[in-house]
Amino acid sequence: MFDIIWLIPLFPLTGAVANALAGARIGRKAIGWIGCSAVALAFLVATVLFFRLTGLPPDQRSATVTMFGWIASGGFQIDAVFLADPLSILMALVVSGVGFLIHVYSVGYMHDDRGFGRYFSFLNLFVFFMLVLVLSGDFLVMFFGWEGVGLCSYLLIGFWYEKKSASDAGKKAFIVNRVGDFGFIIGILLLFWSVAGQGVQSLRFDAVFDAARHLPPHTLTLVTALLFAGAIGKSAQFPLHVWLPDAMEGPTPVSALIHAATMVTAGVYMVARNSVLFTLAPVTGEVVAGLGIFTALFAATIGLVQNDIKKVLAYSTVSQLGYMFAAVGVGAFSAGIFHLMTHAFFKGLLFLGAGSVIHAMSGEQDMQRMGGLYRPLKATAITFIIGAVAIAGIPPLSGFWSKDEILYEVFRRGHPVLWAAGLLTAAMTAFYIFRQVFLIFSGPSRADEHTRSHIHESPRVMTVPLIVLAASAAIAGVFGFPFFKGGSPLHHFLSPVFAGGVHHAGAVAEEAAAGHGATAFILMGVSVVAAVTGILLAAFLYAEPFRRRAPSGLHPEVLAKRFTRLHNLLLNKYYVDEIYGKLIVDPLTRAARTCLSFDLSVIDGLVNGTGWLTRLTAWFSHQFDIYIVDGLVNSLATLVRYSSGVWRGLQTGYLQNYALIFVVGVLLMIAGVLVVI
Repeated sequence: MFDIIWLIPLFPLTGAVANALAGARIGRKAIGWIGCSAVALAFLVATVLFFRLTGLPPDQRSATVTMFGWIASGGFQIDAVFLADPLSILMALVVSGVGFLIHVYSVGYMHDDRGFGRYFSFLNLFVFFMLVLVLSGDFLVMFFGWEGVGLCSYLLIGFWYEKKSASDAGKKAFIVNRVGDFGFIIGILLLFWSVAGQGVQSLRFDAVFDAARHLPPHTLTLVTALLFAGAIGKSAQFPLHVWLPDAMEGPTPVSALIHAATMVTAGVYMVARNSVLFTLAPVTGEVVAGLGIFTALFAATIGLVQNDIKKVLAYSTVSQLGYMFAAVGVGAFSAGIFHLMTHAFFKGLLFLGAGSVIHAMSGEQDMQRMGGLYRPLKATAITFIIGAVAIAGIPPLSGFWSKDEILYEVFRRGHPVLWAAGLLTAAMTAFYIFRQVFLIFSGPSRADEHTRSHIHESPRVMTVPLIVLAASAAIAGVFGFPFFKGGSPLHHFLSPVFAGGVHHAGAVAEEAAAGHGATAFILMGVSVVAAVTGILLAAFLYAEPFRRRAPSGLHPEVLAKRFTRLHNLLLNKYYVDEIYGKLIVDPLTRAARTCLSFDLSVIDGLVNGTGWLTRLTAWFSHQFDIYIVDGLVNSLATLVRYSSGVWRGLQTGYLQNYALIFVVGVLLMIAGVLVVI
């Protein structure tokens, strides 16, 4: 029944290979068709499997499909295993569905880029690795997809590699993610070592989870902490969040793909997939929830004052991911996945809307130079506002239901401080997102004359995905609507994955049935009041009609001057990058330069000195050979030649000469005898 699951990642991989090999020859239209069709087919297969799952009883909604043997060593066996269950198929639908809309949007946004074929090849490859990650049924298969999306994020963030800031951002994302990934792989190895002691020679999820129930608590705490380290890097949680805002250097559709439905949600998905392990390690769960809420609040404060249209959304993504981690940290795994799904819709919409604005503004991203764009960009403006209302948490749009469920779960599970911080974050979210809306679309235009003369609405290939995402952001909350009988449809669907069934999904309905629903409704009301307060404050500060009526002390410029230090602290993102620069980058740079100096002066000095000594020795050897060895040989030859010349002179060939010599010799002999006598 689920044997076709391998087609889901295969289609994007085929598209990536096709565009990589033939993209330079087949034209832009064909490239776009291949790239979009590949993801559309993946979405179609995922949809088929989704309906097959819903047609089964809850206890049968899981199937493991082994594709081929991968690694075998003795009794240890790793197969390429895909898992078809409600969580994996839901994630596949989100990744391929939102990914398809982003691909369609990219056809218009990237139309004039000379790297069009390379772009779609990378985009398809990214979707392939993300689908492998969410469909994996084994830790190593998951890690393969995990590292693959890291590689593709580097390629896509640094897509415009001739631009130094883009290439630097790609390298920064890659390096920071490696820090978290180091913990992740160590966690996997420790987990394998732990379960191997119980005779499990595999890293398949089902086998590991069964064995993990018998592991000691301290081992599970350490394993889950290391796994969460990987999630901190991949999902940009403090203190490894610094790569994500810089990732805005990539094309805007890439920002939407990375920050909405794919890479940054991988950490949340990984924790939810390992819900058995994290449930058995409550200490780690507390850390996950605490760090998640802290990151949510931390990033939201930074988003209050940013002026780059994409960086506001980047810090918003960091903040919303914090919400998701808060949910899975307290054990509300279904609530975290619900917010992951709704966030994919409204954040993908907001990023693509921002891209449409940038496209209309000839590349301008500073919101202080925008304004008055509602009329010329009506389709973009309306859809962007729908996304803003959704993320602000205004009912009945989807963001309200998923965010409110997280806050409710955090509160009812005994974390009032985290709930209060989450509520404050919600108010800030509403403020900064509507600050963005008012700065972009309301009031007079602040663009220069040249930019103003070129403002135009994006083509339909870009606006249609905005409309589809806006509709999804508006109505997707119905899937997690808690007032259905027995709980929400989404949580019922996910119930086989997370132990305890609908224990999180229908919390409001269950309490209402038990007579305790008043708490849930009060918390809902407080949440809405916080969101409305944030929107009204943004209106008084930035919406032109309200701003004129606001007290002079409420003008942004006045507040910025009054709280200069705080404003600069937020504007400079708490100087985290600068702190990293002083504490990590600069010392490492100095250490690298010291090593370089040591290498040049000592290592290379020894090598070069040895070479120089060898050359000197060779020179002396050469001189000795020439003047001593060859000199002796040549001198003997000269002596022989000279003496032979003398003796040769005596050999005249005349008989009288020889007789004379004979007589002289005899006389000399006689003289010698006479002298002796």
